[in-house]
Amino acid sequence: MIWTDTHTHLFLPEFDEDRKDVVQRATEAGVSRLFVPNIDKESLKPLLDFTSEYKDYAYPIIGLHPGSVREDWKEAVSFVFDDFDKAEFVAIGEIGIDLYWPENKKFEKEQKEVFAIQTEFAIEKKLPIVIHTRNSFDLTFDVLESVYKPGLTGIFHCFTGSYEEAKKILDLGFYLGIGGVLTFKNSKLPETVAKLPLDRIVLETDSPYLTPTPYRGKRNESSYIPIIGKKLAEVTKQPIVKIASVTTQNSVEVFGR
Repeated sequence: MIWTDTHTHLFLPEFDEDRKDVVQRATEAGVSRLFVPNIDKESLKPLLDFTSEYKDYAYPIIGLHPGSVREDWKEAVSFVFDDFDKAEFVAIGEIGIDLYWPENKKFEKEQKEVFAIQTEFAIEKKLPIVIHTRNSFDLTFDVLESVYKPGLTGIFHCFTGSYEEAKKILDLGFYLGIGGVLTFKNSKLPETVAKLPLDRIVLETDSPYLTPTPYRGKRNESSYIPIIGKKLAEVTKQPIVKIASVTTQNSVEVFGR
């Protein structure tokens, strides 16, 4: 079976001691491709170093994470445009709005502006976007709709919302990134996912975060994608071979490779 991890941060310091081993475990688990979103200017070099070392296996995505938006947002987001030619980026992300942390809430207006600007840049470059939305779905969706142009697509990363929210995402032509939360004991996500079309779902780890059961509390890594896939097979009552094939094909539809 061939799997794809559509959202992993293997360039972060959490993997500095054993990154090669982590990649090897992922390949041995059948994970054939990694898509790697940026966070901010400081993380761009580690990201590009990683994706350059694993060219044609790990694909770079550039963007300013909403959690990195502060008073200096204009300067902070400028690298997305200034450094765009440094690599063949396959998407803009992860971008969006995060109102979970109190400090982030102080910059709601700035987050909206940065999200809109980066989405418009993605439209200009004919690239998909990877959306981070936390405690902010309605606001995120309002901004997205305000700048949306036909042809724009992407992934709502780490989707954990309701069926109604999923339906709005699908109706706009976007995909749902499903990760470790699907495996959590008290998660309501399985009930929602069971109602959704498989051809609009992609798998992700968000490693080193959101580790699936039975490894919760430990560092997440891309080799755990089949665990999420197995749970998705149970929830949708589909063969796991089909889950691997369809979710990987969906990622090709999003990223064009």
